[in-house]
Amino acid sequence: MTPKGKRTRTEKDSLGKVILPEDVYFGAQTKRAVNNFQISGLRLRRDFIKAQGMVKLAAARANSALGVLDKRTAKAIEKASSEVIRGRHDKDFVVDVFQAGAGTSQNMNVNEVIANRAIEILGSKKGDYSIVHPNDHVNMAQSTNDTIPSAMYISAFEAVKLGLLPELELLRTGLSRKAGEFGGIVKAGRTHMQDAVPITLGQEFSGYAEAVQNDMLRIQKASDSLMGLPIGGNAAGTGINAHPGFRSSVIREIRKITGVKFRSSGNLFEGIQNVNPALEMSSCLRGVSVTLIKIANDIRLLSSGPRTGFAEITLPAVQPGSSIMPGKVNPVMAEMLNMVCFQVMGNDTAVAYAAQASQLELNVMMPLIAYNLLFSIEILKNGVRAFTAKCVKGIKADAGRCRELAEATLALATALNPVIGYSKAAEVAREAYRTGRTVQQVVVGKGILREKEAKRLLDPMRLTGEKSSGRKKSKI
Repeated sequence: MTPKGKRTRTEKDSLGKVILPEDVYFGAQTKRAVNNFQISGLRLRRDFIKAQGMVKLAAARANSALGVLDKRTAKAIEKASSEVIRGRHDKDFVVDVFQAGAGTSQNMNVNEVIANRAIEILGSKKGDYSIVHPNDHVNMAQSTNDTIPSAMYISAFEAVKLGLLPELELLRTGLSRKAGEFGGIVKAGRTHMQDAVPITLGQEFSGYAEAVQNDMLRIQKASDSLMGLPIGGNAAGTGINAHPGFRSSVIREIRKITGVKFRSSGNLFEGIQNVNPALEMSSCLRGVSVTLIKIANDIRLLSSGPRTGFAEITLPAVQPGSSIMPGKVNPVMAEMLNMVCFQVMGNDTAVAYAAQASQLELNVMMPLIAYNLLFSIEILKNGVRAFTAKCVKGIKADAGRCRELAEATLALATALNPVIGYSKAAEVAREAYRTGRTVQQVVVGKGILREKEAKRLLDPMRLTGEKSSGRKKSKI
């Protein structure tokens, strides 16, 4: 008994005895890791733990089918692994993200939890590893070096497919709808943050929608690289201690469990030496973050005001914006999305540094990579969902304000180039700016064009390529 009266059990590992609370399913190696790595309080995410359970379940089935693991033990391991997949033992995954290199402690954490639960299933007491052993049975034909990257790729693939991509599609759809809704609203374009030729608000939003679509395509391509799993390579890629048929058999079982056509890495040595699929996906998340930051910043600019800014659009008011200025409403959802994307970009930097730390036969920084990759996917998913629902869907346009600025832009003089030449058009623009008149007023007042011709030539909507009488339907 402990001083507090809590029951304990004693386990042994290669370094000696370790005292554990009786009610926990983890064992000696996990306890040593908890004692050694009291660093951040951060744990690997639920998605990753679920994927670890999938790998262990697939391995047990494969080893049983190959006749190297007795069916009774395999069935118990399968049941315990299924419980891990469902999240029943999440409280027993206690190793800090900043842990032993490669994730040995994390691998042993799942091995011990599954072993001790399997022992219970078979009617014995936790810690009796003569019944089910964490290394000999649960970890049979495996190593930290192939199970950790495999779990990382499985969890990242599922998180992207089931979580992030659907939310990005909703955002793309929302932006596309706004593009159609705003197709007939002419406004001033801006380049270098200065007046530029007219565009429609719909054209502007169509660019946002297309940018998100392109990033989705890049993420889908990167997802394909996550489908190559190094499981079966064992410690260094040789498959030492594994049945010759294990590699193909375990991949088959993973496919059945996940419903996804995962495949074996083309070269197991390369698959264990490097974690480039994670690096590729992380870089795509950085890329979509750059796109989202641009969109969020534009929306903040376009909605600035309401009286002293662009004020071309209005955003849904979701909460008061100031603790001191009454009535102030801020673009909080766009600000939130910016912060999410900044964090993702920081995570990607950590992933890149950790990925380049691969040495010889192994990358030992995988726990950090897995944590940051899955963290990025999660916050992007949630951030995009909130931004779409609480900002994009409720954006309204001020057509009058947009038209006012479109007619005021000095860049309307661009339309005069074919008629009077660039130099003369530049003089018109400078005079319009100096006198506070519009380009149209200057060319008519100076007798350069008749009013009717000037009105036609300098019609902002005509210059956008849209028809003055209606909207151009979005192709997105």
